[in-house]
Amino acid sequence: MTADLNHTVVHATDRLASAEFLAGILGLEVGAPFGPFIPVDTGNGVTLDFYEAGDTPVAPQHYAFLVPDEEFDTMIDRLEAAGVTYYADPHHTEPGRTNRLFGGKGAYFDDPDGHNMEIITRPYARPA
Repeated sequence: MTADLNHTVVHATDRLASAEFLAGILGLEVGAPFGPFIPVDTGNGVTLDFYEAGDTPVAPQHYAFLVPDEEFDTMIDRLEAAGVTYYADPHHTEPGRTNRLFGGKGAYFDDPDGHNMEIITRPYARPA
């Protein structure tokens, strides 16, 4: 039995701004509104549906994206151009640095609502 993640909701104070921010960094497209959602298709069958939280505070979540190695530096350049600090670690103690976990490259950054976004070029190795 397998189960593939199809979509998830990302709460935001401004759904369009948050969708455009992430799509811009990752080099993706923002889709047409679908009900109360602004979708961003990640390209692997998973859609992030940005939903405006209204008066409800947004609880920061973690979202990790496996990205092509040849696109990683371009994404870092986009973060720098947008004035967004990136970090080598999930606790944001190593600003302006990337990591080399599992033989790849990785970085963390906050989206406009404080969601801890991660880009990695190699999946995390897990014990069998």
